[in-house]
Amino acid sequence: MKHSLKGLCGAGALVLPLSVMVPAVLSPALAQQSSGFYGQTTTQSQAGGSLQLFNDVEQQKQEIRELRGQIDELRYQLEQLQKQTRAQYMDLDSRLSSGEQQGEASSATSGNGEKSGSSNQGSSNTSSASGDAKNAYQSAFAKVQSRNFDQAITEFNDFVKKYPDTSLTANAWYWLGELYSAKSSFGDSEKAFSTVLEQFPDSSKVPDAMYKLGLLKTRQGDADGGKALLQAVSKDYPDSNAASLASDYLRQSG
Repeated sequence: MKHSLKGLCGAGALVLPLSVMVPAVLSPALAQQSSGFYGQTTTQSQAGGSLQLFNDVEQQKQEIRELRGQIDELRYQLEQLQKQTRAQYMDLDSRLSSGEQQGEASSATSGNGEKSGSSNQGSSNTSSASGDAKNAYQSAFAKVQSRNFDQAITEFNDFVKKYPDTSLTANAWYWLGELYSAKSSFGDSEKAFSTVLEQFPDSSKVPDAMYKLGLLKTRQGDADGGKALLQAVSKDYPDSNAASLASDYLRQSG
């Protein structure tokens, strides 16, 4: 009986370690299999995240390229608008070479041998320009034609100081406004054009000065003030060239 128990105990002693050892033997394999599964899952998840990130980056690059294209197009349109505005604003080639020089600088000989004033008369309280005044004006005007703007500004400033109330003074102030605008001295340009409107209301330069002042105000951000002046040109001086230009500008700008 004792031997039987010993045999059973011996057998039990042998069986128990086996039952314990099997999990111990299989555990590394299971652990390795489990680790590989989770590792594969993690790798796939990371790969999916990287692909999504790559797609997002590519989409952003495409959007940036499209935005750059739009910016380039807007820049081109702005450059074209600036060129058009400058051409309208200065329009020197067509006006200087035709009617301006003849109308402003030409004169007729009166009965006493003195030259009469320009056909572009100033206000009713201005006097006819003397010979010296006309010569000074012609000299400054020639600088405008030759595009020597700095010298033209100097000479026109000298003219308005020396001859403040002649029939050519309004014209001189007008060209100072044009010249200062071309030099981007907008404050001085606005002052010059305003001087024509305020001090020489009967001058034939008033429509042009009003038109240019309207453009200048619009260019500086005063859209309402500029629009009011342009509308006033069209209404008060409908037969003038300035009125036609003002109407075109208002129509294009909406």
